[in-house]
Amino acid sequence: MPLASRRRLRDTEWGSALPDRLAPAVHLEPAGSGTVAPPPEGPVRATQLHIVTYRNDPADAEITSHRLMARAGYIHKISAGLYVYGPLLWRTLGKIKAIVREELSRVGGQEVQLPIMQDQALWERSGRWEVYQASRTMLTTTDRRATTFGLAPTAEEVVTDYADATVKSYKQLPLSLYQIHTKFRDEIRPRFGLMRVKEFIMKDAYSFDIDEAGLDASYEAYRKAYVRIFQRCGLEAFGVDADPGDIGGSGSMEFMVAADAGEDAILIEEGGDYAANVEKASSRIEPSPSQGEAPRPMRRESTPNIRTVAQLEGFFPEISADRMVKTVLCRAVHIDREVPWAVLIRGDQDVNEVKLRNHTGGLSIEMLTDADIVKLTGAQPGFAGPVDLPEAFSVVADESVRGMANVLCGANETDVHLLDVNLGRDCPMPEFADVRTARVGEAGPRTGAPLVERRGIEVGHIFKLGTKYSAAMGASFAGPNGKPTPFVMGCYGIGVSRVAAAAVEQQSDDRGIVWPIPIAPFEVVVAPLKVQDDAQRGAAEGLYTELAAAGVDVLLDDRKMGAGAKMKDCELMGFSIMVVVGRGLAASGTVEVRNRTTGDEKVELPLADVVTSVVEMVHAGRRGLLPKG
Repeated sequence: MPLASRRRLRDTEWGSALPDRLAPAVHLEPAGSGTVAPPPEGPVRATQLHIVTYRNDPADAEITSHRLMARAGYIHKISAGLYVYGPLLWRTLGKIKAIVREELSRVGGQEVQLPIMQDQALWERSGRWEVYQASRTMLTTTDRRATTFGLAPTAEEVVTDYADATVKSYKQLPLSLYQIHTKFRDEIRPRFGLMRVKEFIMKDAYSFDIDEAGLDASYEAYRKAYVRIFQRCGLEAFGVDADPGDIGGSGSMEFMVAADAGEDAILIEEGGDYAANVEKASSRIEPSPSQGEAPRPMRRESTPNIRTVAQLEGFFPEISADRMVKTVLCRAVHIDREVPWAVLIRGDQDVNEVKLRNHTGGLSIEMLTDADIVKLTGAQPGFAGPVDLPEAFSVVADESVRGMANVLCGANETDVHLLDVNLGRDCPMPEFADVRTARVGEAGPRTGAPLVERRGIEVGHIFKLGTKYSAAMGASFAGPNGKPTPFVMGCYGIGVSRVAAAAVEQQSDDRGIVWPIPIAPFEVVVAPLKVQDDAQRGAAEGLYTELAAAGVDVLLDDRKMGAGAKMKDCELMGFSIMVVVGRGLAASGTVEVRNRTTGDEKVELPLADVVTSVVEMVHAGRRGLLPKG
């Protein structure tokens, strides 16, 4: 089943609600549900545009979108993580924004603009200033009065303060506000073109409700809006359960564009509806063979220089890794302290640092150094265990350990391991939590079907914030009983500039970008191969004029250049539909029409049939990846 079928196939209700704005067959109405209006300047000639293309890839390009967008002149690097958006890319971004605005308006979103510079004092009210300073993700500046400001990586504090000042009664709710604006993050290693940058364009929206039921309704409305947005952009996207990260809240979902170059690993229950980022994913594993065994007396064994699970399996051939409990020693780094943790996990499993960080409440997790381990346990690395573990450690056991009996583990003594250890008898019973990394091939948590891995690029994220920010900042309204009530909030982001890059990753070929028609800088390019030829130029001018009159966003490539170079340029820049006026016009009265969005399909059409055929292609393409059925 295609990756996009996760969740996407359910959301078919929107398609039938969109009026067909493309009748009659050769006229395209601008604007309206299901279509995006051409930019206001109307039809354009290539000689009026600043078009710059390059033969070679940039030296630092590691992925397709960076390579092609730079070569096609869509982006220009100023410094690490900072780019100029060229005129063609700006048109594409404008179309993405138009789709976003239209769909958010459908769910009641109202557009605002929030300041980029945000006062430190405002972030201190939410308790996040120190968190962001500790993680070093926020860029800051200071004015002449020595007031410190953060350059917005996100806007929860500002929008919460605005709602507190302007919403006085529950009668004004629900409220949904959004903006499309520049964001900043101090990316530790800017790379991959527009994928990992310091400055980017983002849509962030916020819902304010009276209670959790209201939040659930807003969250679901936004989830469906996101499905529609990415479908209308012509992208194969899917929603996955995700870790909320620094934004926080009770639940979140990432929206991923399927792409081989995606940085995110997604585990999917094939044939089911479960999909989760590997940082969040869970799975079922076979229980340890030791579960249910009668406890045996604990015993010590000398294990000289035997440190790893693999070495222990060789030393004790009758004891498999799933009968062992390994103790992973680390520290949770908080703003004001560091807490050592001992994580007990089955010998054949691995700790998921994101899950562990969330459990500890720390900003990050750091593995203890060899020197730290010796200092805290008195033993060399590889011999830690839960029995007689120093009290300095907080302890958590993964759910894979629950119920295990007679396990092998370290003795907190160099060159010694313990056999037949039973938690709760030989050491205190730890608390249990899911801190394990789910793996490909394991049974999924819902249907039990094996998990498969796909790669994805995160382009959107939605969160249930609840009262996290309103309670911390004292933001409230008068409820039905007249008492102050904190807003119940949701947060919904889309990386607009990242959507464009993700589209290139998903839809390109060996010749260049293949923009989905709804977000292409131009839907159609009409290219006379020999501009000096009166017949070719006249036919191209006529097609250009008729297509523009029919509402098509069309470019006339009237540049005087070699036919081969012009075709390579048009392919590189990714124009979705190419109308090529060449030698066929004189030979047979035909024009070549290429639809690059359908596998570079080529047809030779009589000149009189071109406009009707192209308008039909645009009609189909503007709808994006609509649900089937």
